Amino acid sequence: MTHDSAAKFDAARAGEYARQSRIALAGYDACHELSACMLSAVLGEAKPARVLVVGAGGTGGEIIAAATLEPHWSFVAVDPSQPMLDLARDNITSAGIADRVETFPGAVSDLEASPSFDAAIMIGVLHHLPGDEAKHAILAQIAMRLKPDAPLVVAGNYRPYASQPLLMAAWANRWRMNGAKPEELQSKMNKILQGAEPPRSEDDVFALLVDAGFEAPLRFFSSLFWGAWLARRMSAVK
Repeated sequence: MTHDSAAKFDAARAGEYARQSRIALAGYDACHELSACMLSAVLGEAKPARVLVVGAGGTGGEIIAAATLEPHWSFVAVDPSQPMLDLARDNITSAGIADRVETFPGAVSDLEASPSFDAAIMIGVLHHLPGDEAKHAILAQIAMRLKPDAPLVVAGNYRPYASQPLLMAAWANRWRMNGAKPEELQSKMNKILQGAEPPRSEDDVFALLVDAGFEAPLRFFSSLFWGAWLARRMSAVK
């Protein structure tokens, strides 16, 4: 996530993030848990690994799930939004894994540009970045810091929202199911759409990954507009 994209994730939004995100994404916790399971399936059980977590601010769910599954993993958690990173840090501390997590306020590009990570996770970031150039750039920055053949989990919304009115209606019903009154629904949906620009299709997600230096993308989770994929870093990054 860029610093500009992070501006909307201020202290007010951070405070409501945990509840809001679980309503907006049906299967929020399952996505984080399966992401950890997929990475472990690639890296192998009970082996040490250093994991880069991009856009880590919020619940810290992807880190907590992965740390619970694999006690020998350590994490570098990057996010340009300090309020969101503070929220994640609180949850990580409560989970008793703070000694395994380094938090870094900033962008991936601010990290040392060397292949020092065994795996990476980026959940809920790609659709907040405007245009293909910004999306490609962050994926390329991640690839630069991964060891050859290292796995990346990337998850987020794909397909333009307006292209799927039935899914949008179902999304609104998620809020209604969780107690939102009719007058609240429009503001909830407007917040979801604020500044969001998802990739146009799953093929576009795959193209972005390949152009940035990844191969063999595999979707392992889906929920309305949301998808989660695992891809491997190529030996030679473009």
